[in-house]
Amino acid sequence: MEINFLAVLVAAIVPMVLGFIWYNPKFLGTVWAREAEMTETKMKSGNLPVIFGLSFMLSILLAFSIQTLTIHQFGALGMVGGDPTVEGVLPSFQAFMDDYGTAFRTYKHGAFHGILAGIFIVFPILATNGMFERKSWKLIFINSGYWTLALTIMGAIVCGWV
Repeated sequence: MEINFLAVLVAAIVPMVLGFIWYNPKFLGTVWAREAEMTETKMKSGNLPVIFGLSFMLSILLAFSIQTLTIHQFGALGMVGGDPTVEGVLPSFQAFMDDYGTAFRTYKHGAFHGILAGIFIVFPILATNGMFERKSWKLIFINSGYWTLALTIMGAIVCGWV
Protein backbone atom coordinates (compact mmCIF):
# COMPACT_ATOMS: atom_id res chain seq x y z
CA MET A 1 0.00 0.00 0.00
CA GLU A 2 1.70 3.15 -1.19
CA ILE A 3 0.72 6.76 -0.68
CA ASN A 4 0.03 8.58 -3.93
CA PHE A 5 1.74 11.91 -3.24
CA LEU A 6 0.44 13.50 -6.44
CA ALA A 7 -3.14 12.68 -5.43
CA VAL A 8 -2.46 14.18 -1.98
CA LEU A 9 -1.12 17.41 -3.49
CA VAL A 10 -4.02 17.72 -5.91
CA ALA A 11 -6.49 17.03 -3.08
CA ALA A 12 -4.75 19.66 -0.95
CA ILE A 13 -5.51 22.30 -3.58
CA VAL A 14 -9.26 21.56 -3.37
CA PRO A 15 -10.03 23.61 -0.23
CA MET A 16 -8.32 26.66 -1.73
CA VAL A 17 -10.08 26.48 -5.08
CA LEU A 18 -13.41 25.62 -3.48
CA GLY A 19 -12.96 28.40 -0.91
CA PHE A 20 -12.39 30.91 -3.70
CA ILE A 21 -15.78 29.93 -5.13
CA TRP A 22 -17.72 29.23 -1.89
CA TYR A 23 -16.69 32.41 -0.07
CA ASN A 24 -16.86 34.63 -3.15
CA PRO A 25 -19.29 37.55 -2.72
CA LYS A 26 -21.21 36.27 -5.76
CA PHE A 27 -21.96 33.01 -3.93
CA LEU A 28 -21.93 32.84 -0.11
CA GLY A 29 -19.18 35.35 0.67
CA THR A 30 -21.43 38.27 1.50
CA VAL A 31 -23.61 36.23 3.86
CA TRP A 32 -20.54 34.59 5.39
CA ALA A 33 -18.83 37.96 6.00
CA ARG A 34 -21.93 39.38 7.68
CA GLU A 35 -22.51 36.30 9.85
CA ALA A 36 -18.80 35.99 10.73
CA GLU A 37 -18.64 39.72 11.51
CA MET A 38 -15.83 40.00 8.98
CA THR A 39 -15.12 43.57 7.88
CA GLU A 40 -12.99 44.87 5.02
CA THR A 41 -10.50 46.14 7.58
CA LYS A 42 -10.29 42.74 9.25
CA MET A 43 -9.84 41.02 5.89
CA LYS A 44 -6.98 43.32 4.90
CA SER A 45 -5.22 43.05 8.27
CA GLY A 46 -3.82 39.54 7.77
CA ASN A 47 -0.62 38.49 6.05
CA LEU A 48 -2.13 36.73 3.01
CA PRO A 49 1.01 34.86 1.87
CA VAL A 50 1.39 33.38 5.36
CA ILE A 51 -2.33 32.60 5.64
CA PHE A 52 -2.46 30.87 2.24
CA GLY A 53 0.86 29.09 2.81
CA LEU A 54 -0.19 27.70 6.17
CA SER A 55 -3.64 26.84 4.81
CA PHE A 56 -2.03 24.81 2.03
CA MET A 57 0.23 22.99 4.51
CA LEU A 58 -2.80 22.17 6.68
CA SER A 59 -4.66 20.98 3.58
CA ILE A 60 -1.79 18.59 2.85
CA LEU A 61 -2.14 17.17 6.38
CA LEU A 62 -5.89 16.84 5.84
CA ALA A 63 -5.39 15.10 2.48
CA PHE A 64 -2.99 12.61 4.08
CA SER A 65 -5.37 11.91 6.95
CA ILE A 66 -8.50 11.47 4.82
CA GLN A 67 -6.77 8.57 3.09
CA THR A 68 -7.13 6.54 6.28
CA LEU A 69 -10.90 7.12 6.18
CA THR A 70 -11.35 6.33 2.51
CA ILE A 71 -8.80 3.60 1.76
CA HIS A 72 -9.66 0.54 3.83
CA GLN A 73 -6.47 -1.27 2.87
CA PHE A 74 -4.60 1.07 5.25
CA GLY A 75 -6.51 -0.63 8.07
CA ALA A 76 -5.26 -3.99 6.86
CA LEU A 77 -1.72 -2.81 7.46
CA GLY A 78 -2.58 -2.80 11.17
CA MET A 79 -2.87 -6.59 10.96
CA VAL A 80 0.76 -6.74 9.89
CA GLY A 81 2.29 -4.35 12.40
CA GLY A 82 4.88 -3.16 9.92
CA ASP A 83 6.10 -3.60 6.38
CA PRO A 84 3.83 -6.08 4.56
CA THR A 85 6.63 -7.05 2.15
CA VAL A 86 8.80 -8.66 4.83
CA GLU A 87 8.78 -12.36 5.49
CA GLY A 88 6.46 -13.60 8.21
CA VAL A 89 3.41 -11.54 7.30
CA LEU A 90 0.38 -12.79 9.16
CA PRO A 91 -2.04 -14.85 7.07
CA SER A 92 -4.87 -12.52 8.07
CA PHE A 93 -3.29 -9.71 6.06
CA GLN A 94 -2.83 -11.86 2.99
CA ALA A 95 -6.37 -13.23 3.31
CA PHE A 96 -7.74 -9.68 3.49
CA MET A 97 -5.74 -8.59 0.45
CA ASP A 98 -6.77 -11.73 -1.47
CA ASP A 99 -10.43 -11.01 -0.73
CA TYR A 100 -10.43 -7.25 -1.18
CA GLY A 101 -7.19 -6.20 -2.92
CA THR A 102 -8.00 -2.85 -4.44
CA ALA A 103 -11.77 -3.13 -3.91
CA PHE A 104 -13.44 0.09 -2.90
CA ARG A 105 -10.63 2.13 -4.46
CA THR A 106 -12.96 4.33 -6.48
CA TYR A 107 -13.79 8.04 -6.68
CA LYS A 108 -17.35 7.26 -5.64
CA HIS A 109 -16.23 5.35 -2.53
CA GLY A 110 -13.85 8.13 -1.51
CA ALA A 111 -16.54 10.77 -2.01
CA PHE A 112 -18.94 8.73 0.14
CA HIS A 113 -16.49 8.60 3.04
CA GLY A 114 -15.60 12.26 2.54
CA ILE A 115 -19.23 13.31 2.90
CA LEU A 116 -19.60 11.07 5.97
CA ALA A 117 -16.54 12.75 7.51
CA GLY A 118 -18.08 16.15 6.84
CA ILE A 119 -21.43 15.27 8.38
CA PHE A 120 -20.27 13.14 11.32
CA ILE A 121 -16.90 14.75 12.19
CA VAL A 122 -16.68 18.32 10.86
CA PHE A 123 -20.27 19.44 11.44
CA PRO A 124 -20.39 18.39 15.13
CA ILE A 125 -17.06 20.12 15.79
CA LEU A 126 -17.99 23.36 14.03
CA ALA A 127 -21.49 23.36 15.51
CA THR A 128 -20.15 22.91 19.05
CA ASN A 129 -17.61 25.70 18.59
CA GLY A 130 -20.19 27.92 16.93
CA MET A 131 -22.70 27.52 19.75
CA PHE A 132 -20.15 28.40 22.43
CA GLU A 133 -18.89 31.33 20.34
CA ARG A 134 -22.52 32.45 19.92
CA LYS A 135 -22.28 32.25 16.14
CA SER A 136 -25.36 31.94 13.97
CA TRP A 137 -26.54 28.61 12.59
CA LYS A 138 -26.31 30.22 9.17
CA LEU A 139 -22.54 30.65 9.64
CA ILE A 140 -22.20 27.14 11.05
CA PHE A 141 -23.98 25.66 8.02
CA ILE A 142 -21.98 27.77 5.54
CA ASN A 143 -18.66 26.63 7.03
CA SER A 144 -19.79 23.02 7.56
CA GLY A 145 -21.12 22.84 4.01
CA TYR A 146 -17.82 24.12 2.66
CA TRP A 147 -15.78 21.54 4.57
CA THR A 148 -18.20 18.72 3.79
CA LEU A 149 -17.96 19.46 0.07
CA ALA A 150 -14.17 19.88 0.31
CA LEU A 151 -13.77 16.54 2.09
CA THR A 152 -16.10 14.87 -0.42
CA ILE A 153 -13.92 16.00 -3.33
CA MET A 154 -10.67 15.33 -1.46
CA GLY A 155 -11.85 11.84 -0.48
CA ALA A 156 -12.75 11.09 -4.08
CA ILE A 157 -9.31 12.17 -5.28
CA VAL A 158 -7.19 10.32 -2.71
CA CYS A 159 -9.24 7.11 -2.90
CA GLY A 160 -9.96 6.92 -6.61
CA TRP A 161 -6.64 8.12 -8.00
CA VAL A 162 -4.88 4.75 -7.94
